[in-house]
Amino acid sequence: MPEPHNHLSVRNVSLSFGGLQALNDVIFDVRPGEIVAIIGPNGAGKTSLLNCVNGFYRPDQGAITFEGHEVTRTPPHQIASLGIARTFQNTALYTGLSVLDNLLSARHIHMRANFLQCLLYWGAAHREDIAHRAMVEEIIDFLEIEHIRKAVVGALPHGLRKRVELGRALAMEPRLLLLDEPMTGMNQEEKEDMARFILDVHEQRNTTLVLIEHDMGLVMDIAQRVVVLDFGVKIAEGVPSDIRHNEAVIKAYLGEAA
Repeated sequence: MPEPHNHLSVRNVSLSFGGLQALNDVIFDVRPGEIVAIIGPNGAGKTSLLNCVNGFYRPDQGAITFEGHEVTRTPPHQIASLGIARTFQNTALYTGLSVLDNLLSARHIHMRANFLQCLLYWGAAHREDIAHRAMVEEIIDFLEIEHIRKAVVGALPHGLRKRVELGRALAMEPRLLLLDEPMTGMNQEEKEDMARFILDVHEQRNTTLVLIEHDMGLVMDIAQRVVVLDFGVKIAEGVPSDIRHNEAVIKAYLGEAA
């Protein structure tokens, strides 16, 4: 059984696609307020694991618990309502809409006004819309994207799109944020900016983070614990300094010890 102080518990999760075993008996926990990195070679099962956590995939066996609620078979929209948000390796934004509208779209899980109130834009619907817009504007300021708030997302460079996607996830007000390679395709300056925003999300918004990332320098700098997968199997778990010198990890992924 998951320990009561854990924010997220993954217990004996296995997942296969036909004859391909994507995950095999994976176990790990995330405590409230942690930054946990999941690393491993391409094809190790990292994204499949996140997809199980937020309901995109249903594991063949095992259990996933979030804040005491088992979510193993829970649909993604209900998991989002419980307080789990994520970003994707390849940005999944509404490219024909503005940055502002993309962030507002994430507020739907907090909308309570009924259809008639929204149609008339009256009473509760009006007050709710003002509150949602205020929240989105605060996130725009937080991520320093005021200059593109009305820009069409499809016209933005890759680095800014990744920042907008982080903003959309934050607009859901998550307690657990899953980040799938948030810095892929970025130059060094963009990576440094994103790392700063991730740390600010953790410290200023008290958000628990689970991060997939290939940049080992970044992982070692910001993660408090690291889980290592190889061919769907967890081969190591520990603080970054231990992982850096773990022989199984070095052999599977990191190369020669520093």
